[in-house]
Amino acid sequence: MIRTQADIEAGLLALREADPRLEAVISIAGPVPLRLGAPGLRGFLGTIVAQQVSRASADAIFARFAGEFDLDDAEALRAASDEALRRAGLSRPKMRTVRAIAEAVATGALDFERLERLDAASAIEEMTAIHGVGRWTAECHLLFALGHPDVFPAGDLALQVAVAHALALPERPREKPLAAMAEVWSPHRATAARLFWSYYHALTRRDAAPASAENPSPGLRPIVHERG
Repeated sequence: MIRTQADIEAGLLALREADPRLEAVISIAGPVPLRLGAPGLRGFLGTIVAQQVSRASADAIFARFAGEFDLDDAEALRAASDEALRRAGLSRPKMRTVRAIAEAVATGALDFERLERLDAASAIEEMTAIHGVGRWTAECHLLFALGHPDVFPAGDLALQVAVAHALALPERPREKPLAAMAEVWSPHRATAARLFWSYYHALTRRDAAPASAENPSPGLRPIVHERG
């Protein structure tokens, strides 16, 4: 698991040895932050809020959301009124997703302690079975909230752009080709994802990696999200 900055440094060393092409990427990217997020329901909801909105909007919505509800209380969210969820700034699709998540947690269909014990594929399957939760959300929760060491959100546009530029590819790889390319970085794909988000930021000075629900503005932001 990735829990400390030392884990990131160890992952970068392993990546440098496994793929010499990454030497230049590491040099340009500069410091690669740990960026651990809040675990459990609160952290998962933070990732949902961050979908398809700007950093400023995500931060404001999450603050209002946390002001309206105890985000660790699935039953409270399950019983939330449309009015209260609208006050928090949630769109109608996100309201449906929040309710679906709360229902899944309340009934045991989604268990965050169980997710920590599952392999990545099984954990992603459990999360994406919920209405409105796509693969990007599930992968980012594993990567940042659970510290999973071997997850690479290949559907993220910033990662696609960064890898294409860093490796001088003729075009931006789409999700499936990039996922196949990322196999060479296993079992350190989560560190590779952090590295390429940092590389993207170093080149563009634009935010790229998902914000943490525990610390919503630690650095970079995603530029592509699932619909929500």
